[in-house]
Amino acid sequence: MNFVMKQALGGATKDMGKMLGGEEVKDPEAAKKKEEEEEERQEALRQQEEERKDKHRKMESEREVVRQSIRIKYGLKKKEEKEAEEKAAMEQACEGSLTRAKKAIPAGCGDEEDEDEESILDTVLKFLPGPLQDMFKK
Repeated sequence: MNFVMKQALGGATKDMGKMLGGEEVKDPEAAKKKEEEEEERQEALRQQEEERKDKHRKMESEREVVRQSIRIKYGLKKKEEKEAEEKAAMEQACEGSLTRAKKAIPAGCGDEEDEDEESILDTVLKFLPGPLQDMFKK
């Protein structure tokens, strides 16, 4: 009968007491061993995380070396350097001003439009009859 019971439960007779409502046997050595294993596991996790971070720091430093070589080759600047230069330029332009800084207008933004409008107006005037051309020219 005992054999049949073990086969039916799959060798879980030690846990039968817990299943039936009994109290589990407390073993101080087992608890201490579990705590030590948990500490070892936590330490292993910390070590793995530290190794991973070191690996990523190393990869990032290698990438930065490559980025810097590209910047030097093509004459590019870092974003921080560009922003600092733009900010310094804005501060110099605003120095002594009582109002807020004006937004910078890129060179050539407004110049080209005026030329286009004049050429379009001249083109339209060419197609108008003489008296209308005189009215628009005034």
